[in-house]
Amino acid sequence: MLRRALDGEFAALPYAAGSAAPPLPDRISPDDGTALVVGTSGSTGTPKLAMLPASALRASADATHERLGGPGTWLLAMPPHHIAGVQVMLRCIAADTQPAFVDLTSGFRPAAFAEAVTALPGDRRYTALVPTQLVRVLADDHATRAAATLDAVLVGGAASSPTLLTHARDAGITVVTTYGMSETAGGCVYDGVPLRPSRVSTAPDGRLHLGGATLASGYLGQPDLSAAVFVTDADGLRWFRTDDAGHQDADGRWRVDGRLDDLITTGGLKVSPRLVEEALLEHLDAVEEVVVVGTPDPEWGELVAAAVTVRAGAAAPTASDARTVLRGILPDHALPRRLVVLEVLPLRGPGKPDRRALREALATHDTMEP
Repeated sequence: MLRRALDGEFAALPYAAGSAAPPLPDRISPDDGTALVVGTSGSTGTPKLAMLPASALRASADATHERLGGPGTWLLAMPPHHIAGVQVMLRCIAADTQPAFVDLTSGFRPAAFAEAVTALPGDRRYTALVPTQLVRVLADDHATRAAATLDAVLVGGAASSPTLLTHARDAGITVVTTYGMSETAGGCVYDGVPLRPSRVSTAPDGRLHLGGATLASGYLGQPDLSAAVFVTDADGLRWFRTDDAGHQDADGRWRVDGRLDDLITTGGLKVSPRLVEEALLEHLDAVEEVVVVGTPDPEWGELVAAAVTVRAGAAAPTASDARTVLRGILPDHALPRRLVVLEVLPLRGPGKPDRRALREALATHDTMEP
């Protein structure tokens, strides 16, 4: 189906098996070059349908193989209706190889992943995971050893903590972080460096703009929104205005600081959730995964609140524990005042934390006094 879509026979619209097809505001036609219409993850609450031309999909697949060292066989370890899953199959089409699949019938299981990797043929072998999947792989020795045999493991869909990446690399896994979205045909920045056909720039407020050959043509049935976020500069270059803030490090690599609308304002001071998340993961050994959000407070405006999962056998930390350990590492206004331990963090889309659900859960959690 995807090969025929790339050849211009029709425009494909993948969606989850067993669910109803999304309502279409317009007829999808390949006449304008659209090969794939894919839903966004709905970070702002309203999913959109990005129209991706065949040229953008081919450019993304070719640039990925160029960056990784050559085409190969890919293992699909995530739902195929999200852009990251679709891209795994598109890369196989570009490489003229057959995709292999992890059995996700009962969710992502490290044992099933290890079995699929072991059976994966080819001289060069790749897969793509979200951070939560990588956490589960690293918790299983067999899955970790299997992942270490792959030529590259792309990790994207959500932010990966430096601690997680270090753990993976120490285990011999060749992890490559990716940044991108449906509107850019998936990842277009690998390990902080744009792929060959891609560009990155920032606006005065720190907003990241992504440009280049992998951009969508717009949103299906939403011309006004398309015109607002897909813009053309004075030099005639098209850019997509993301909702993320970021900057370029001294070594030239791009770093995503987090979504602009996720920034927490507490007592009139701004806090980047990602910085607090990374500090918690680095300095509290018990914490396995973490998401930091702002919750309403009549005195401070918002409070810094953390939801965490805990490593097997470790004692659950408290907000007091976190504040004690992180005092002097983070400024006082960034120290968490609320902390809740969950068995599993709620997710939305391919591995993205559901921050809206977490804000609701944390809003009623007991507040720690300063």
